[in-house]
Amino acid sequence: MLSVTNVSKEYASPNGSLRILSDVNLKLETGSAISVMGPSGSGKSTLLYILGGLEAPTTGSVSLNGRDIYQLKDDDLAAFRRDSVGFVFQDHCLLPQCTVLENVLIPTLVGKSDPDVGDRARSLLEAVGLGPRLNHRPGELSGGEKQRCAIARALIHKPGLLLCDEPTGNLDRTTAVGVADLLLDLQKDTILVVVTHSVELGKRFPQRFEMDNQTLHPV
Repeated sequence: MLSVTNVSKEYASPNGSLRILSDVNLKLETGSAISVMGPSGSGKSTLLYILGGLEAPTTGSVSLNGRDIYQLKDDDLAAFRRDSVGFVFQDHCLLPQCTVLENVLIPTLVGKSDPDVGDRARSLLEAVGLGPRLNHRPGELSGGEKQRCAIARALIHKPGLLLCDEPTGNLDRTTAVGVADLLLDLQKDTILVVVTHSVELGKRFPQRFEMDNQTLHPV
């Protein structure tokens, strides 16, 4: 379970404290798939980074399966991000010099080695439709293929939490629909949170929320 309790976020500015999030509360069970909608600058991405252990809240707590992630030591928090969270960003963030298979395996280069991880990477790439493209490099892929590769990479550690920041923002409508369907097909053993300014994308998810007045409301 993901539990977000009274999370707020403020930044210092020349004109005083700037509040981005205010008393955000959320509880999600494994298998949940939600979209968080709202215009640019509404705090969607900030919330996502807080959920993923990338940026600490000013107040409040975030727990995954009973573990308060911001009570962890730095090394343990880094291990949490590596092993328990999968990230998919608007820009796929693939390494251009690496093959598709190598890009998916990058998160496994740190930490405990799994002798079966190569087989899992190949299985994930088959699942996202990139089985024939294992040895291609990102420059040889379409935008949708690059994002599907990024999704496979995010799932390589079987994360408890899959976080997507505008995952279809750079894609045409048809490709965006395919990526959204793929995320929903592959996320059944995790918690999926997708932030987007696209109402069309947001409506595809069984649970929908909106950022409004610095807090989160069900739609």
